[in-house]
Amino acid sequence: MWIKEIVENLVEKYGTNDPYEIASAKKIFVFEKNMHEEILGFYKYIRRNQFIFLNSNLNEREKIFTLAHELGHSEVHPRINAPSLKRKTLFSIDKIENEANRFAVELLLPDKLIYEHLDDRLTLHEIAEIYCVPKEVSHLKKF
Repeated sequence: MWIKEIVENLVEKYGTNDPYEIASAKKIFVFEKNMHEEILGFYKYIRRNQFIFLNSNLNEREKIFTLAHELGHSEVHPRINAPSLKRKTLFSIDKIENEANRFAVELLLPDKLIYEHLDDRLTLHEIAEIYCVPKEVSHLKKF
């Protein structure tokens, strides 16, 4: 639950759950770069500066989730240069990658959005899809 608390505090502080707005407010440099199709993005910490690189070949939904994931690294593991997020990392059992995935899910899928869809008879996976959360990680939502 501690990751959920970090996310809730961050959203309250910046008044948004938009990863682009949060990264900008925190002065995290976000760059898009042409990368191999398997690489979604990565986070770097260099001399007290934080950088997030996104694969420019991703669609907008993938960019949002990838940025939220990398923002998770900046919040949960700020001084660790995380390995690149790869498509197969969505299924990772690695602790650091799992925590960043959990952060992204909590950021993009806050409880209030789930409550808004209670009458729609949608599954959690379907609601997650609406908010750019891949079905492969939607099970990480703590609700």
